[in-house]
Amino acid sequence: MAPPVWILVSGDFTTWGGMDRANYELAWHLAEKVGIETHLVCHFAAEPLASHPRVTMHRVAKPLNRYALAAPLLAWTGRRMAQRWAPRGARVVVNGGNCHWADINWVHYVHSSWMPRVEHASIWQQARFGWSARQEIAAENRALRAARHVVVNSDVTRGHVLALGVAAERIQTVYYGIDPDEFRPVSVEERLTARQRLGWGLDRPTAVFVGSLGHDRRKGFDVLFEAWSLLAKEAAWDCDLVAVGGGSDVPHWQGRAEQLGLSQRIRMLGFSKQVPDVLAAADLLISPTYYEAYGLGVHEALCRGLPAMVTRSAGVAERYPSELADLLLDAPPTVDDLAARLRRWRSDQAGYRQRVAPFAELLRARTWSDMSRDFFTSVEASPVEAGR
Repeated sequence: MAPPVWILVSGDFTTWGGMDRANYELAWHLAEKVGIETHLVCHFAAEPLASHPRVTMHRVAKPLNRYALAAPLLAWTGRRMAQRWAPRGARVVVNGGNCHWADINWVHYVHSSWMPRVEHASIWQQARFGWSARQEIAAENRALRAARHVVVNSDVTRGHVLALGVAAERIQTVYYGIDPDEFRPVSVEERLTARQRLGWGLDRPTAVFVGSLGHDRRKGFDVLFEAWSLLAKEAAWDCDLVAVGGGSDVPHWQGRAEQLGLSQRIRMLGFSKQVPDVLAAADLLISPTYYEAYGLGVHEALCRGLPAMVTRSAGVAERYPSELADLLLDAPPTVDDLAARLRRWRSDQAGYRQRVAPFAELLRARTWSDMSRDFFTSVEASPVEAGR
C-alpha cells in the first residue's frame, strides 16, 4: 500500500512568526514525526523543511513580489495538485479562502470579521483595499462552507466561523504551540546582552510593538502612538517605545515622531528577524489590535516571561488567567485606557513580570509538536473524500 500523502497549500512556510510558523511546524511534523509524504504548494519554504527527504515543494511564482497578484496562481496550483492526489486518499489542507477544496481548512484569520481601516489612505488605495476585501471574503465564505473539517486557532475564531454558517461539529479549536528553547525567560545578563546587541540603552525601560505597519491599521499602532505621545509629555514618563514591523505606513510614523520631537522616544525598527532578541531585551509588549484571530507575537512575548498587553477581543486573550485581567485592553482599544494601564505597569514593573511567570510556564509546556499532533488527530477522525 502506498504511503499516505498530505498536500498543504499556503503562501509561505517559515519560522519567522504568525501563520507561516504554524504551517511550517505542521508540515515538519507530518514529514519528520509521522513519516508522511508531504507536498507544499507555496511561494517559499524555509530550510530545513524545504530539503526534507519526505517533502516536495511545488513553487508558485509571485509576480512583482505581490501576494495578491499570486493568489490565483496559488489557488490554481493547489487545486491541480488536489485533483491529482485526492482520489488516491490524500488529505488537502488549505488556509481560509486561499484555495477552494472541500477537505481540511485551517483558519488563521477570518476576513469577514474585519474591514480594513484605510480612511487615511488615498481614494485609489481605499478602492483597492475595498475590492480586495470583498474578493477575499467571497472566496473565504465559499471555501469554509465547502470544507469537511475546519481547524481554528482560538474560540474567538471558532465563533466567527460559526457566524458564517459552518456547522459546529465540523469545527475544531487547536491552539498554537511554541519552541520552548527559543522562547524562554531570560536572565538579567541575557537581557543586557540582547539590549547591547540591538544597540539599546541599558538605563531606560523599553516597551515593544510587534506587527505590520501597513495602510490597514488593524494592529492598532495609531492608538499606541497617540497614547505614547500623551505619556511623553509627563515628566515622570521615562520609557521608550520600539516598533518592530514593516509596511507602507512606517515612513508616516517616522515622520510623525520627528515632527513631535519623539524620534528618541518612539523608534521604528522596521521588519526584523530578530524578534526573539527584541523580546529578550524588552520590558513590555503592547498589542492594541482591533482584530486578532489569535496573536502569536503576544504568545511568544509571554513565553519570554514578558508582560504583554493585548486587546481583550484577541484570540490569545481567552487563554489569560483572571489574575492577569489588568493586561487586557478595552475592545476596541482606546488611548486613555492604554495610557492608564501603561502608567500602572510602570509603577510596578517588577511585579508585573513576576505575575506573568506562571502563565509563561503554562504556555511553554505546549510545543509546536503538541499542536501538530492535535491537528493530525482531529483530522484523522474526519472522513477522507475527494473534494471540489
